[in-house]
Amino acid sequence: MNKSFTNKNLENTKITGLDWNNIQKEMKNKLGLEVYESWLKKINFVEEFNNYILLTVPTRFIRDWITSRYLDQILQILKSHKKGIIRIEFKIADQDTTKSDEIKDSIQNTKRTEKISFIKDSYLQYNRIDHNKRFDNFLTGSSNKLAYEASLKVSENISHYNPLYVYGGVGMGKTHLLNAIGLELRKNNKVMFISAERFMYQFVKSIKTNDMVKFKEYFRNTDILLIDDIQFMNGKEAMQEEFFHTFNALLEKGSQIIVSADRAPNKLPRIQERIKSRFSGGLVVDIQKPDYDLRNKIVEQKIDELNKLYPDQIKISKEIKDYICNEITASIRELVGAINRIVSFSRIYNKTANLAETKVVLKDLLNFSENKVTIDLIQTLVCKFFKISKNEMLSSRRSRYLVRPRQTAIYLTKVLTSKSLPEIGREFSNRDHTTIIHSVKTIEKLKENDPQMVENINKLKNQILYNNKHNEI
Repeated sequence: MNKSFTNKNLENTKITGLDWNNIQKEMKNKLGLEVYESWLKKINFVEEFNNYILLTVPTRFIRDWITSRYLDQILQILKSHKKGIIRIEFKIADQDTTKSDEIKDSIQNTKRTEKISFIKDSYLQYNRIDHNKRFDNFLTGSSNKLAYEASLKVSENISHYNPLYVYGGVGMGKTHLLNAIGLELRKNNKVMFISAERFMYQFVKSIKTNDMVKFKEYFRNTDILLIDDIQFMNGKEAMQEEFFHTFNALLEKGSQIIVSADRAPNKLPRIQERIKSRFSGGLVVDIQKPDYDLRNKIVEQKIDELNKLYPDQIKISKEIKDYICNEITASIRELVGAINRIVSFSRIYNKTANLAETKVVLKDLLNFSENKVTIDLIQTLVCKFFKISKNEMLSSRRSRYLVRPRQTAIYLTKVLTSKSLPEIGREFSNRDHTTIIHSVKTIEKLKENDPQMVENINKLKNQILYNNKHNEI
């Protein structure tokens, strides 16, 4: 161990009144001689800051091992000697001591400078506040009213519900609510809005660069911490450990914590029980699937927004609006995505999409599973439509009354499935892929000048997709 550290240890022990020798004896008694000799004996006292102490260990591996297994017990022992200590920081002993001094200076500067963090600007760019996601453009219904009201309450009076835990399925508006809270509270508070994945990235990066002191100070000095998609912390034990202590430190200083997830706290997989318990101790609210009225409001709002961007270019009939509201029920994000697709179709082709075209454009969102729309189904319905047998369609005969239905079935197979040309050829009596290409091009050309062909294709698409949906049910 570096001699300068040893001398400094003795000085700081006297200054703070902490008797490190007594603390070491207590660690030996409570955690056992074997654990003490293997790990805890290697810890040396460095200095006490405002509400935590800085310790040093020889290697990063020893630090990580102690942090993941014995940190809580050590902290309890320290608290029994001095109640004001709420956490412990570790430094690797072979670091340059001047770097340690720089860290301490930075901490002191932070205490003197309100609302300014010494953390590098590169951290700040991950603050995810989006000015387009506000309370005033969050549409409410019976499915999300409670979550909305709770979020509004927190933005008016922090620590009223602490933590606030919002959960719901994908695309239900959780991130929108967290963002709206952040926008309101950032006017008078230091706000950090970050995803669990980004929190994990910064945590790992700080460990690799030995910047954990900066990491801890940054996240624990914020007034409002918003973390999105907390379920992505599952299984990351070291990060959960750090998050737990950050969580406690923020609660102790009266900071507000808002968390979102895709499920209730007690259903989070591979998350420490004590973290789930902390989440459950606050206000837990869920966002359910939107009802018809809310879906209709969202569709109308989205169309109004697009009309402002593209005046006189948005063509969506009431029939299509109603159809989308009735069929897409699982996710608000999918609902908005459906409108975007229909609008794009309308603008590209300069026409209002009919029902058959809408079903094709939205087939993945409408759960028209590709493996349900089979070539056999297409062949059967086309044969029924044109009143021919399947044997006649698949034969090598080139009679006109057979060629057109055959080409139609090939075209629909190409449009409604992702089968390759050789695969389609094999299903049509081993026809060559060039024959498949010719059939598709022929139907596309006929559709340009033959309204009857367009009508037939649309009717067949409707039958195929409608039949497929009933199969799923």
